[in-house]
Amino acid sequence: MALRSIERRVTREASRAVFTLAVPVLAVLLMLSRTTSAEAQNSAMQRQPIVIRGGHLFTGTGDAVIPNRGILIVAGRLMAVDRPITASEMAGARIIDLRETEYVLPGLFDVHAHYNMTLGQNGLRSDEYTYNPLIFLANGVTSTFPAGEYDPEGMMEARKRIDAGDQIGPRIYNSGPYFGTARRGWNQNATDEDIYRDVDEWAAKGVRAFKGKGIAPQHLRALIERAHMHGLTVTAHLESGFRNSTNARDAILMGIDRVEHILGGDQLDPNKPAYPSWSMVDTSSKQFKDIVQLFISHHVMFDPTITAPVYFSQLQEGFDYWVDERKFFTPEVQAWVKTKPPRKAVASWDSLYWAMRRTTKAFYDAGGLLTLGTDNPSTGEFIAGFSAHRELHTLVLAGIPPAAALKIATINGARALGMSDKLGTIEVGKLADLFVIEGNPLVDIKNTRNVQLVMKSGFIYDPKALLAQAEGKIGPSPKRTP
Repeated sequence: MALRSIERRVTREASRAVFTLAVPVLAVLLMLSRTTSAEAQNSAMQRQPIVIRGGHLFTGTGDAVIPNRGILIVAGRLMAVDRPITASEMAGARIIDLRETEYVLPGLFDVHAHYNMTLGQNGLRSDEYTYNPLIFLANGVTSTFPAGEYDPEGMMEARKRIDAGDQIGPRIYNSGPYFGTARRGWNQNATDEDIYRDVDEWAAKGVRAFKGKGIAPQHLRALIERAHMHGLTVTAHLESGFRNSTNARDAILMGIDRVEHILGGDQLDPNKPAYPSWSMVDTSSKQFKDIVQLFISHHVMFDPTITAPVYFSQLQEGFDYWVDERKFFTPEVQAWVKTKPPRKAVASWDSLYWAMRRTTKAFYDAGGLLTLGTDNPSTGEFIAGFSAHRELHTLVLAGIPPAAALKIATINGARALGMSDKLGTIEVGKLADLFVIEGNPLVDIKNTRNVQLVMKSGFIYDPKALLAQAEGKIGPSPKRTP
C-alpha cells in the first residue's frame, strides 16, 4: 500500500531512482562494501532536488498541522518549507505529491535506543547493529542515542558505515560503553584519573555523549567533569543512594545533563532500592515538587522511558502489533520465544509503569523538559524501532497533548544531543530528516505508526522495503554466528 500509493505520485524517473535504492544499498549492507553503481546512484540522488507537495505538515515549531504548500530539498537540506515552489525550482526535481490524508513530520529521536538484545537461552545481551538500523529507520526514527553499548567498538564501526553511506540506518550518536557496574568488568575502585583516561579515549574515538548506570557518586562526578571538558553531555540511570549509588538530586548538583527513568530526590529512601519507593511516589508532596524544580532550575532534561516496565509484566494499552515484530527474528529465536512461560502480571513492574505515567505528566505540567526513549533491549518479541511509537502513544495516554508529545520525540531529542540547530523541526536551513504518515497524528497519535515514506538527509526510503530486508534475520542461527 505505502510503496504503491506513493510511487504512483512520484514522477516515473524519480520512482526508479528513489524506490529501487533500498535493494542495491541493502545488498551492499550485507557485503559491508559499496559497489560503484550504488555509489553513483547515491551521488545522483543527492544532486537532484526534491519537491514534496500536498498533504499536511507538522513542522514542530508550533502546535498545529497545516496544509503543505510545498517543501524543497536540495543536497539533503530544507531550502523551502510551506510555500509554493516555483517553476524554476521544480525544474529537474523529483516531485512527490501527497494525498490530503498524509502528514509530514520531523524525524523521531530515540535517546534511549538500545541496539542490544537478549536472545536465546544463554541470556547474554549483545548489540545487533546489522538489521536493527533498518527497523529504526523504517519507523521514522532518524536519530538514535544507544544509551550504553555492550559492543562499543562494533557500534562505532556501524555508525561509521552509516555515515559513509555503506549501510542504511538512522543517525547513531554513539554512547560508548557504560560507566558503572552495567559495564562488564567495571572497576569499582577506579580513580578519577582512570575515569579521565577512559573518557578521553572514547571521546577521541567519536562518542557523542556518555551514559552512567550503576555508577557511584565519585565516579559520576569524574565522568561529568571530563565529558564536559570535551564538550560532551552525560546522562545516567540513577538510584536512591542505596549501596553507594547516586541519587538524581546529587547528580544534578554535580552538573549532569540528563536523567533516565525516574526523577529521584528525597522521596527515595537512601537505605532501599529506588524503584519500590518510586512506585509509591506522591506527586503532590513537597519532596516531589522540590526535585522537579531542581531539574527545571538546572535545565536538566528527563527521559522517562514509561513503557520500559511493561516488557517485564502484562501488556498495557498500545502494546498491540500493527506489524508482527516477531517475524524479524530468526526461526531459532522464534522457536525459543515459544518456550518462554506465558506473560503474567508482576505487581512491582505494573506499579512502576503507572508511577512513571503520573510523574511524567506532573513533570510536564510543571514545565520540565522531556525526551523520548524506548529502553527496549528486545527478548525476541518487541523491537525498539516500533516501540518508539508505543512510547509516543504512552506519553499521550499519560495526559500530554499529541503536539507536545511529538515535540518531545523530535526537537527535544535534538536539543538533548546538541543538534537542534540542524535537526528536530522542519525549518529552512535544517537537514531533511522527516517521515510521511497516513492520518492526522493530532487526532490519533497512533497514526504515527502508519509510515509511508522516510527521508534522512534528503535520501528517500520505502519503509516496507527496509523491513523486508530484515525479516527473519535478527538473532543467532546454526548457519550464522551472532
